[in-house]
Amino acid sequence: MAERNEEFYQQRLAKLQRLREQGIDPYPARFQRTHLAAEAVALFQAAHGDTPGAHGDETVTVAGRVTALRLMGRAAFLDLRDISGRLQAYCRVDRLGEVAYQRLHDLDLGDFLGVTGALFRTRTGEVTVEVHQYVMLGKSLQPPPEKWHGLTDVETRYRHRYLDLMSSEEVRQTFAVRSRIVSAMRRFLDARGFLEVETPMLQPQAGGALARPFVTHYNALGQDFFLRIATELHLKRLLVGGFERVYEIGRIFRNEGVSTKHNPEFTTLESYQAYADYQDVMAMVEEMVAHIVQEVLGATQFQYRDRTLDLTPPWRRITLRDAILEHSGIDYLAHPDAESLRAAMQVREMKVAPTLGYGKLVDELLSTFVEPQLVQPTFLLDYPVELSPLAKRKAEDSRLVERFEGFAGGMEIANAFSELNDPVEQRARFAHQAQLHAEGDEEAELPDEDFIFALEHGMPPAGGLGMGIDRLAMLLTDNPSIREVILFPQLRRKE
Repeated sequence: MAERNEEFYQQRLAKLQRLREQGIDPYPARFQRTHLAAEAVALFQAAHGDTPGAHGDETVTVAGRVTALRLMGRAAFLDLRDISGRLQAYCRVDRLGEVAYQRLHDLDLGDFLGVTGALFRTRTGEVTVEVHQYVMLGKSLQPPPEKWHGLTDVETRYRHRYLDLMSSEEVRQTFAVRSRIVSAMRRFLDARGFLEVETPMLQPQAGGALARPFVTHYNALGQDFFLRIATELHLKRLLVGGFERVYEIGRIFRNEGVSTKHNPEFTTLESYQAYADYQDVMAMVEEMVAHIVQEVLGATQFQYRDRTLDLTPPWRRITLRDAILEHSGIDYLAHPDAESLRAAMQVREMKVAPTLGYGKLVDELLSTFVEPQLVQPTFLLDYPVELSPLAKRKAEDSRLVERFEGFAGGMEIANAFSELNDPVEQRARFAHQAQLHAEGDEEAELPDEDFIFALEHGMPPAGGLGMGIDRLAMLLTDNPSIREVILFPQLRRKE
């Protein structure tokens, strides 16, 4: 819980009591406004242009939070901010009356106020509403952040996001962009015949990814359940059931570490398309991302950190083998087992845990040498089977699977593969993962017998996709940390 400033709280509480003693409800149920702040300014601008001192006949009723207050004897100026922007209000004692004007002295920064009046432009050129009536809509008992133009303390910003939003237009814009990204994504998929569905967040078996789950207890069933680590296995059950194009946008939970690119609770898109493979999905991804960027930002080129990214299709394509060889000098396919690959990595002075299996070692090479170099959009193709227990093997090389990951800005934003629909091989893959889990790999994929049973009823060939919405939002809002695009990131609880 936040620390309350007791002195300010008591002062504002006294003002609240005075309002109530005057028969004023400081928290009315509703208020009917006629215009947003920006609409009121546009209305006046259209009728009267930029002429300083111009007065209009337009009467508006607007509402918002008081962000500035200047009492000057017989007149006062205040700023009201709503979702569209800021509008100045001008209050005069001869217009409001002595009692109503004096009541302004009980107004504080942070209060919500509704005002009605005619618009005019001041001599300094600012469109202003001359108030002839006002209504208290919400008395604030705590002062706003000291820095109205943005908080600087990171923990305060994350722990009390409402203060961050209150004080920063840039932060509000970040989350508006995030919302538009999701809307554009939905429109793209809906237009291509995909059906949006919902699958369980609480699952008896956490599967669909190599990750450690969160565990909870389901009281009604008397069993431990897991928060989902992916939506994959349930969505593929829908392909078995007869749907051919499905997607879900939702929360995923992985009990893992926190970094600028990782948060244990995050949002993904997962989609599955029958009769498609990873090449088809690759084409869809670059088209969809370019569509989203164009719709949200107005162009497929934009600034991220100190670089200009160009997400116009086609994106660069390179095999994972070639990318790792190019940037590390190691050909992982020339080292067919963990011991040999570990030795090659140690020659290059990489410190790797002796317990890491072959797939994890390849992933370490990728994250260390390759990923930071992938600033412009790039697809890495064809991964070792050890890293992809749910993907279909390549016909030309059974050591690899038909999988790609999409990168931009030096981080992964998409992961996709041709789905394994052979129940016999899938059971064998699960058995291998179970062995890894028994040997101490807590992220290994555990067998899901119900999913195998579903596959035994037949699933069409399909291409599946997972895309991180948080990371896409990082790119499009030029934010270096995933916590900047999550409204309420988890923090260690204060004692």
